[in-house]
Amino acid sequence: MSNPYMQEAEEIRKAIDTFAKNQTDETLVDNKTVFQPWRAGLQVTAGQILRYGDDIYRVIQPHTTQDDWTPDKVPALFVIIGGDWDEWKPGSYAKGTKRKRFGKKWVSNVDNNIWEPGAAGVYTWDEWTE
Repeated sequence: MSNPYMQEAEEIRKAIDTFAKNQTDETLVDNKTVFQPWRAGLQVTAGQILRYGDDIYRVIQPHTTQDDWTPDKVPALFVIIGGDWDEWKPGSYAKGTKRKRFGKKWVSNVDNNIWEPGAAGVYTWDEWTE
């Protein structure tokens, strides 16, 4: 016999995932507590959003999560989501992501950008000029 509460929880999770597909990153960050926490052993799909620590991440490719593939350590599997002009921290960023670093504003000009904005020899971020 199936648990009706489990079925209801799964339906709510699906509704949250559907909601997330049509929202801006800013809206996702404002509602990050509704997203499923990352843990090892999850079957995840591309586009799914997970919470890890104080951040949320979008899954890039389907996989089963494991202890040594945390979102902050494997940019081939996850892209960090943040509000516009959050402070940059190591991770993988989508094209168009806006971050602050070294007192300046930067916009990523490539997908899966793992480089630090403003670092010598790095050309994957454009300095924002207003």
